Amino acid sequence: MSRIAPRFGKLRTEGRAGLVTFTMAGDPDYATSLAILKGLPAAGVDVIEIGMPFSDPMADGPAIQAAGMRALKTGMTLRRVLDLVGEFRKTDGETPIVLMGYFNPIYRFGPERFAAAAAKAGVDGLIVVDLPPEEDDELRPHAAAAGIDIIRLATPTTDAARLGPVLAGASGFLYYVSVLGVTGTRTAAADDVAAALGRIRRASDIPVAVGFGIKTPAQAAAIARVADAAVVGSALVQVIADRLTPDGKPQPGTVDAALAFARELAGGVRGARANAPAGA
Repeated sequence: MSRIAPRFGKLRTEGRAGLVTFTMAGDPDYATSLAILKGLPAAGVDVIEIGMPFSDPMADGPAIQAAGMRALKTGMTLRRVLDLVGEFRKTDGETPIVLMGYFNPIYRFGPERFAAAAAKAGVDGLIVVDLPPEEDDELRPHAAAAGIDIIRLATPTTDAARLGPVLAGASGFLYYVSVLGVTGTRTAAADDVAAALGRIRRASDIPVAVGFGIKTPAQAAAIARVADAAVVGSALVQVIADRLTPDGKPQPGTVDAALAFARELAGGVRGARANAPAGA
């Protein structure tokens, strides 16, 4: 069974939102990527998203595109992504793992074969950004049979008519993309996010995680006051990139810098509701 629902249940019991972080599998290399992943739960991360590198990442901004290219150059493949998850699971059997990426590598792997291999590795959820609800019958039944959640995306342009099909078949949580455009380029106002979440919650009780454009602990805290989780991706990926040599190799302190930033984000998220302004 997926670890996602129990984790959000635990967050509700604790009366707080969760922190979801994204890093690219194999960025800047396999060993460094694994070391960062292993350190994220102790840094306060509640759910880990791992990017599946792809050569045509149409929904990603510059930071994540560059991370994917670095990973591909070191020989990262979808099979190696699953190996990375399997290595993580040797020491952590509780933290939910969500793979995020594009359908082409999954299609080439074979959707049924991939779902079974992902479940065996310890994957809990999949976000496939270019596989709309009308098309995900190619993957969703196999994922469901393997106990893996298919996490759907909603955006500011998802109107009431579209929200129904998006929510139908969604599981784990709904990923609300708070801004239009690619990852890491703009930031949404918390009031706008709160209004959108109110509409979603009138239609479903599925947890909602909000991402795209959250760059600082303060921004994460603002989202955590209204959402079930805040998602930080590009900002963490950029912290890693800033610690690399010109040829993309990790310098001493790369892992520590990534985990220190994760702790700062977790501090903002965990204290968000306790420190909310009066009337918020």
